[in-house]
Amino acid sequence: MKKLLIITALLSCVIYANAQRFDDYFEDRTLRLDYSFSGDNTLTNIYVDELVSLPRWYGRRERLAELPLRGNGQITVRSKADSTVIYRHAFSTLFQEWLATDEAKHTQKSFENVFLIPFPKDTIDITVELYDYHDRTIASMTHTVVPTDILIRKAGERSVTPYDLLHPAADTTRCIRIAFVAEGYTADEMDLYLDHCRQAIGSLFRHEPFRSLQDRFNIIALKSASAESGTSEPSKGIWRNTALGSHFDTFYSDRYLTTLHLKRLHDVLAGTPYEHIIILVNTGHYGGGGIYNSYNLSYTGGKQFLPVVVHEFGHSFGGLGDEYAYGDDDPMYFADTEPWEPNLTTRPTAPVKWDNLIQQGKAGLVEGGGYLKKGVWRGCENCRMRTNEEPEFCPVCQQALTRLIDFYTK
Repeated sequence: MKKLLIITALLSCVIYANAQRFDDYFEDRTLRLDYSFSGDNTLTNIYVDELVSLPRWYGRRERLAELPLRGNGQITVRSKADSTVIYRHAFSTLFQEWLATDEAKHTQKSFENVFLIPFPKDTIDITVELYDYHDRTIASMTHTVVPTDILIRKAGERSVTPYDLLHPAADTTRCIRIAFVAEGYTADEMDLYLDHCRQAIGSLFRHEPFRSLQDRFNIIALKSASAESGTSEPSKGIWRNTALGSHFDTFYSDRYLTTLHLKRLHDVLAGTPYEHIIILVNTGHYGGGGIYNSYNLSYTGGKQFLPVVVHEFGHSFGGLGDEYAYGDDDPMYFADTEPWEPNLTTRPTAPVKWDNLIQQGKAGLVEGGGYLKKGVWRGCENCRMRTNEEPEFCPVCQQALTRLIDFYTK
């Protein structure tokens, strides 16, 4: 009994120490980091645009210096006093996708990027790094943030976008917060938008592991009205005045639907309880996009709406890679570099990420994925990350999503 009491006391101390780590370094506020990533396929630059203070922090409060996935870029926050790493964040960006296009070979561009970290109590150093498809660092920048800086803009304290709570978490101190954002819905179309939100939530929770773990999600719907209905379609000469300025034809791809206005997006979200973002676009033109730890954007006016929003959430939340193939031109994956996405591999002869599932007979190695017919392997023949017709995430993706949800909530 005495030994048991000692072990219990030690465990209590560890749990207490972990619980206090956030309070040692951070306030219950958010520091929004606005950056400009710019350049072309030969030179990349990172610039600080603006710092913004938001009223509350809605991200994780434990495992602050850990990363569940590598991503295509990372933010590392260190205490200025002793260089201790106190927070890390991984992400991908539309800018890095653009670097692989033909346009980046002859044109320089800049892209807005916005990231959220807990608000520091004391001075910190923030390092931002971007990686290429061989995991090499192509840009790195470190800047110092003094929390008392008078030029850190405050937002989210007044004129907060109205929102509805659609799905409460069982425990809001350990949950994953998702915010739906309306794009291309006028004020008179908010009922339609909220119906689309509920449909999307229902579809998400019909898929494992979200179905079994749905009590760990807190979901709201922002009623961000647009002046005009729909979205822009540049290839047709159509430009709409909408809340987020979204449009098709991103990188001249007909169905690639995105918004480049990330500062505008986060201004709309300021003051609301959010971390992960799903943008619903009021259009019948098929399309969407999902960027890891940035946003998921989906059309809503067609029969593929629900499969698309779930698929794109696999990208934006889960960091899952596409498992379908176009051909072998302009590759994003290479034999010398193992993908950070948990459902793809370029090393089939070594023990792979899902080797435990292979041993159990639940998965295998199927060549083709990451847009390539050869040189990239997935775990199963079909999956929600491969086709809209497949009703479930494959066991490999389910395992990866479960591990990620546990990382944020356990």
